[in-house]
This record gives sequence, structure tokens and C-alpha cells, in this order.
Amino acid sequence: MSKIEEERKEEINALISEMTLEEKVSLMLHESPGVERLGIKPYNWWNEALHGVARAGYATVFPQTIGLAATFDTELVQKEYEVISDEARAKYNEAQKVGDYGQFRGLTFWTPNINIFRDPRWGRGQETFGEDPYLTSRMGVAAVKGLQGDDKDNLKLAACAKHFAVHSGPEETRHGFNAQVSEKDLNETYLPAFERLVKEAKVEGVMGAYNAVNGEPSCASSHLMEKLSQWGFDGYFVSDCWAIRDFHEAHKITSSAVESAAMAIKAGCDVNCGCVYEHLLEAYNEGLIDEEPIRKACIHAMRTRIRLGMLDSKEHFDLPYSIVSCKQHKAVSLEAAQKSIVLLKNDGILPLDEKKLTTIAVIGPEADSRLALEGNYTPKADRYITLLEGIQDRFTGRVIFAEGCHLYRDRVSQISLAGDRISEALAAAENSDVIVACVGLDSTIEGEQGDAGNEYSSGDKPDLYLPESQQQLLSALKATGKPLIVVCTAGSAINTLVDANAVIHAWYPGSEGGKALAQILFGDISPSGKLPVTFYKNAQLLPDFEDYSMKNRTYRYAQGNILYPFGYGLTYSSVECSNLAYSDFTATVEVKNTGSAATDEVVQVYIKDTCEQAVPNCKLCGFERVHLEKGEMKKITLSLDRDMFTAVDESGERKVFSSEFSLFAGVCQPDELSEQLCGSKCIKINVKI
Repeated sequence: MSKIEEERKEEINALISEMTLEEKVSLMLHESPGVERLGIKPYNWWNEALHGVARAGYATVFPQTIGLAATFDTELVQKEYEVISDEARAKYNEAQKVGDYGQFRGLTFWTPNINIFRDPRWGRGQETFGEDPYLTSRMGVAAVKGLQGDDKDNLKLAACAKHFAVHSGPEETRHGFNAQVSEKDLNETYLPAFERLVKEAKVEGVMGAYNAVNGEPSCASSHLMEKLSQWGFDGYFVSDCWAIRDFHEAHKITSSAVESAAMAIKAGCDVNCGCVYEHLLEAYNEGLIDEEPIRKACIHAMRTRIRLGMLDSKEHFDLPYSIVSCKQHKAVSLEAAQKSIVLLKNDGILPLDEKKLTTIAVIGPEADSRLALEGNYTPKADRYITLLEGIQDRFTGRVIFAEGCHLYRDRVSQISLAGDRISEALAAAENSDVIVACVGLDSTIEGEQGDAGNEYSSGDKPDLYLPESQQQLLSALKATGKPLIVVCTAGSAINTLVDANAVIHAWYPGSEGGKALAQILFGDISPSGKLPVTFYKNAQLLPDFEDYSMKNRTYRYAQGNILYPFGYGLTYSSVECSNLAYSDFTATVEVKNTGSAATDEVVQVYIKDTCEQAVPNCKLCGFERVHLEKGEMKKITLSLDRDMFTAVDESGERKVFSSEFSLFAGVCQPDELSEQLCGSKCIKINVKI
């Protein structure tokens, strides 16, 4: 413990000793009234910063988190969250000046979401860094470092790893759902990212999930809380919002709010997002708890606030409001969008040669949609560049726009007939040289229960296909015989079911998304995003949505049914890897751009362990994004985490079982489909440890 932390410990103990029991309890509610006589201001713990300072007015809007994962660029992710923390501090400073202590005005941000995107139907999967524990941990660590800053004595913001743990849908039943998971899957898949954020990034907060895990509510699970203790967690634990109420209303593990409050505080939940902790005094008076767990929780909560400088008289991180949504920050958003967009198919039509084009038809419900840029948990931008606007700004010829159809209803106008925009779309197509069809989902039908209101499954997807209205539109456009480029905005895997000339997955690319797309379409830059999730062909061939076993889930366990693999994404060039070598947990590989265009590429290293405890397929163990000019060669050095050479047995124990492993390096996974789609083979060496 540093000298400053020792001094703070004394300060906190002295402060807590002056409080009444009622005052201590009040400081553990997410909406805390403060203690005026002790100089403690009111404070609301609830803030969001998933891909920008959310729900607090205008701020820079970055690509949704799943798009950030597609960049495979930890330096960029850290830079982005540094921007977010700058804007958050600036907003906080201004709010404090006018006495605004309300929700979404504080410094404790419930970001990042590091749950594993195990099933493509989950609506909130867009908030995550994908399906791989290693990629998730590296991106999550970068996000936390960006948010919390590098001042060893003072937190810039307090990040929060959520939702602890084993949480990834279904949304409709999350409040009472019991996720049954083996110790192997728990420790191999669901917990590693949380462990890395606690141990390596020193994340200040951890948020419990709504669901139960093997019969224990996540916000009061002795098994999960013990994991945090083992990892040396030194921050505050907060419940998901109204999750403690679920103890008695949904899980039926307790019979009243008083019992739920007692259960949560004794387990180690420090802050209650919700109002159940209003019953802590009743629990105390009824003898269900003594004062010690209340005192301990209050210490943890106040410790975080002191680390943030909230009780200091001096200014911390005195950033001007003028930086919010400034030109430099928007440039970072544009860079993230450029690097996140994934080219899934290209028969040679891309990049477009504008010298040969006079008219482009931009068609589809996502073409001029701001929602298609945002995703959920989003700020508002002071200016958006939609996909249509990006193409209009970039192309010197004629752009014809047609909406084509409603996002998911059978008609755009309520008083019209079904298919009321198809004929206009066909007219646009017939009078153009090429069609750019902009389809997909948005946060109204894909997201969190309560936020997304689709008529199917509370924000989750019923399948992997586009809504019927959009399928009909694509079929009609394909039938025209015109060259067809499909651009899909969605936070998850989509099978468009159409044989287009090119397919682009743009995720929810942020306020600069239209500009980034246009730059890629016309070859100003090469696409370079890689899939952080597996794109399956058919959801009906997946395990049941409520089955939390990893069998036949994600690239590490999948057996067929794959449309596009994890780690896949095309560029406008070709990059070859050679001379892979390994020594003392370090891999080196040479990469050369053998194609005709400059490009970014993601060098990926996978490991295969043949012991019976290992995952059946390979697993990602290292990656690095690199820029290569035409003909350029670079040597890449990758440090490999020692854990990558371990496996987890059925009891949940992680250790080294093998002495020999296979290492693969390439621009994709070392599987037949990936290599076929990329037109590039991975190289392999055998290594011993």
C-alpha cells in the first residue's frame, strides 16, 4: 500500500467513525443524498460510457463496442477511452459548478461490459468485445486504462467490469434466470477477462449480474465473491440496477426486501443500484445483520470517491468543456470506424472506380438512419454522417436514394399497402450503375430488455436473418441484375441470404460512420476489420439459447454451421506471413504486403494444445495490427501470456498439462474455411515449454 493510500485509509476510517448508521446506509444507495455536515456532497453513482459519454447530452459518438473489438487494436481502444474520460471529466466539472449532482453527471462509469458474446441471438452482445476470452481481456484492459488514467494516486474516472458473471441472455428471463455452468466453462471462458481487469488493469468497480449462477444470485454469490478476493480486488462492488430486488421477486431466494438487503450486504455488495438498501436499517433492527458489513461497504464506497478526488478542495483533471466533441476527438472516432468495418465478400467490385460510374443507387432503411450509426448506450452527436451522406459527400457523380422498405414492418407508411417503397427502390436501381444496399438492425430491435422493443424477444434476435421486409428488398434488388453491394449495420452476426457482389459488415460505426464507409467503398483506405465473433449460417443449429455450456459455441468449440469465421476479414491487398519463430513465451513473425495496395492487417497467432483438457479447436493467443505499404515487410514480436499454454480441467483448475504445442500465425484462423475465404494459409511451428 502506497503512502497516499495509507493516509486515505486513515482519512476514511476517521470519516466513517463520525457517521450515524443512517448516514452510512444513505451513502451506499446509487442515488446518495450526501452528508452535508461532513462535507460530503450528493452523488449519483450511475453513469455509462460504453462508446462515448452516454445519456448526458452531446459527446463524441464512437463505434459500438463490438465494432471496436473488430479493430483488434488495443492502442486505439485505450486512446478512445482516454478521449471519453477527458469528455467525462469536463462534463463533470461543469455540472459541479452549477450544483448538478444528478444521474449521468458523476465519475463512476459502469463500463466496460466484458461478458462473453457466446450466442449471436443476444441483443446486448453488441456491448461486448466479442466471443473470445483473450481478445475480450486485452480490449477490456485497454478500456479500463484509458478511462482510469495513469495517475497512480488519483483516478480520472472509475471504470467498472460488468456483468459479473456468466451473463449473456436471454434478455426476457434475465431477472430470474439461473445460469448453470460447469467449473471448467466458468474458469476457462466466463471469468478470465474479469480476472485480467482486476489483476492487471486494477479496475475500480465490478458490477454483479441479474441472473443467478448455479443457484446463487450473482450479486450475492459466495463463489464469485471469493474469486474477487483471490484476485486481490481493491475497489467497490455494485449491483446491477434493481438486481437485488430480483432476489425476492424473481429468484425467490429470499421472501422480502429486508432479507434481500441483508443477503447482499453480507455477501459483499457495497453499492445498491436501486432502492433495496433503504431496508438495511430494518434488517439491522431485526437482527439479520450487524453494523460491520455496513461499515465495510461504506468504506469501500467512500474510498472510491476519495480516489476520484471528490472530497479534496483542489481541482483534479481540470479539463475545459470546449474539448467535448471537438475536431480532434471526432478524428479518433473516424479512425475507429475505418478500422472496425469488415469486408466479408468481394468479387472484385470493390474498391469502386468512380471514373467508370455516373450514378450510384443507395437504397435501404439504414442508408439515412442515425440510429444505424449509434447502437445502444449511446451519447448524442452534434453532427452525424449517415451512410448515404458519406457517399454523397465523397462521390462526384449522381447519387439516387430510395428507402426501399421499413426496418422491420411490411410498409413504411401506416396508411399505405405492404411493400410501399419497393417500386421506388427498383426505379433507383434501374437508373444506376451500381447498388449500395444499406440494411441491418438498430437499437430499437436489438439491445437490452426495456430499451429495445422488438415484438420477438425483448431485444434478442429470433434468428440470424434480416427482418422479412429487408429480405424482400434485397431479393428484388438482386433480381435487377445490377451490381449489388450489401452494407449491413448490426451489432451481431447476420446472414443476409443474398448472393451479392460484395458484403460489408459495418456494425454501428459511430457518428463518422458514413465517411468511413465511403472511404472504404472508393478505395481511399483499405478495409481491415476482423470478426470478433463467429458468423453462423443458421441459429436453429446452435445449442439452446439458455444452455450456458460452451459445447459447439464460439470458434474454440464450433463444429460446422459457420458462414464467416472468427478473425476473418478481407482487405484490398494480400499479406503473407513467414519465418514464425518462438522462444521463451515470445513469438516473432515476418509479414509482407504482396498485393497492390497499402493496407492495415491484423497478424493473428493461435495455439493448439492436444491434451484432453484443452479446447477442441485452436485459440487466439496473440495479435497485432500493422500497417504495410505496397511491398513492405515488417518483423512482428508478440509476447505470449503464459496462461495461453494452460488448460482447464473439469474441476476448474487451470494448469499446464502439455509440454508440446502447435503455434500458427497468419491473417486469419488456421482452419480450412478461413484459409479458403482469405486465400491465405497460416504458417505453423511446433514448440516445447
